[in-house]
Amino acid sequence: MLFSEIIALTIFAVFWWFVYSREAKFFISFFKHKSFNKSLFATFIHVFAVLGIFCFFYAYFIEPYWLKVVHVNLKTDKLKNSFVLVQISDLHCDAKVRNEEKLVKIINEINPDIIVFTGDALNAEKALGNFKKTLKNLNAKSGKFAVRGNFDVWYWKDIDIFEGTGFIELDKEAVSFTSANQDVTIAGLSAESSAENLKFLEKLPGNYYTVFLSHYPGINEIIENTAIDLYLTGHTHGGQFSLPFYGALITMSRYGKKYEAGLYALGKDKALYVNRGIGMEGGVAPRIRFFSRPEITVFYIGPGKKK
Repeated sequence: MLFSEIIALTIFAVFWWFVYSREAKFFISFFKHKSFNKSLFATFIHVFAVLGIFCFFYAYFIEPYWLKVVHVNLKTDKLKNSFVLVQISDLHCDAKVRNEEKLVKIINEINPDIIVFTGDALNAEKALGNFKKTLKNLNAKSGKFAVRGNFDVWYWKDIDIFEGTGFIELDKEAVSFTSANQDVTIAGLSAESSAENLKFLEKLPGNYYTVFLSHYPGINEIIENTAIDLYLTGHTHGGQFSLPFYGALITMSRYGKKYEAGLYALGKDKALYVNRGIGMEGGVAPRIRFFSRPEITVFYIGPGKKK
């Protein structure tokens, strides 16, 4: 966690500690003296105390289940026809089924040419069946590809999490094929692999439209001067808990808020996309999302000059 994120998180925590500690004092005073404090300051505290409760219930019961489909149009002079690619990331499956069934229904109705998953499959081993069933039920006309995220290499390194799902796991390798009568390359890098000295990138066909999968955002700053057209990443969850007009409090990324979520133009018809993910952080972290809805990203990639 960056120092700036520690500061932001501390300010946020101190503010709400102050609100609820003052609210508690007002309630104690009310029960002792049977009088209600009607000052402007007390009103301010009451309003924020109630607002905080409503926000928590929204973040726990509503937003984590409110899937958003984001549509992104990209142009390139490498293609003569269009193809559709769907990205999902950070499922963080628990034993409890949340968005998995809805996700399958939405994506299969889109009927994409390619589906990619950019890491972080499980929060618990008992959710492996849920994860595999979800990925297996996804349909793509030309292929399904995946890379491992930090959770996958920290906790599930010895488990073949993609076995039987139809997804091809990539790590320091690329697959070239034809999709919708267009030449496409999908390359990938696991979260445990170094991004230095990737010899296989030197062999990427420059005339193919090339998508690079990585869990960590900012990979574009390490891997440069290649044939890569589109970098697809996840990891940040879009902060998972974000504030209006400020965005993510923390991203758990070495780049902080620089690559928080969404589309980033890199110049020369290249782009980076940071997916907010589907699930939520595991362990003791509360399963909440706030102003960072779970996301399915649909890319419509076609011919033409980027504007």
